[in-house]
Amino acid sequence: METLYRLSYWGELRVNGVAWTLALDHRTTLLDALRERLSVTGPKKGCDHGQCGSCTVLVDGRRLLACLLPAVAYDGARITTVEGLAQSGRHHPLQEAFTARDAFQCGYCTPGQLCSAVGMIAEAAAGHPSLVTEDGAADDTAGGIRPVALTAAEIRERMSGNLCRCGAYTHIVAAIEDVAG
Repeated sequence: METLYRLSYWGELRVNGVAWTLALDHRTTLLDALRERLSVTGPKKGCDHGQCGSCTVLVDGRRLLACLLPAVAYDGARITTVEGLAQSGRHHPLQEAFTARDAFQCGYCTPGQLCSAVGMIAEAAAGHPSLVTEDGAADDTAGGIRPVALTAAEIRERMSGNLCRCGAYTHIVAAIEDVAG
């Protein structure tokens, strides 16, 4: 007779400021826990291989691909999805800029684009360089770190992991420039 093992883990996911205690199979991805167990449908399952960025969420402020993350590894972490970007009943400035710039067409990638943009702006503000950042651009004369200016080239490079099937990239970059500038 074949023995079946049920792997389960009891843990807490803090999603958009709400703590949820869940029993999860160890193989459950953060994306599946969010969508299937908590009905948080902002992050999308596009490729399920970490190649499209539609599942991008913020985990303790860092942008990560939820389809690649085992949910049990993020016990107690602060997880923010597109639904959690708005504060005090007001849209996040990036949400407003995406609307003003018509930075979406079908909207499927938009939640991932928005979360990635929020994380990317924070990375640049903390002085993290990208592949197109000029050498020394993030260093000040005293040897400290300074923010990286988010030019269109910087934004395109930093957002290159988030694909848009409709090709709204020009408007996405413009919306991010509006907020980051």
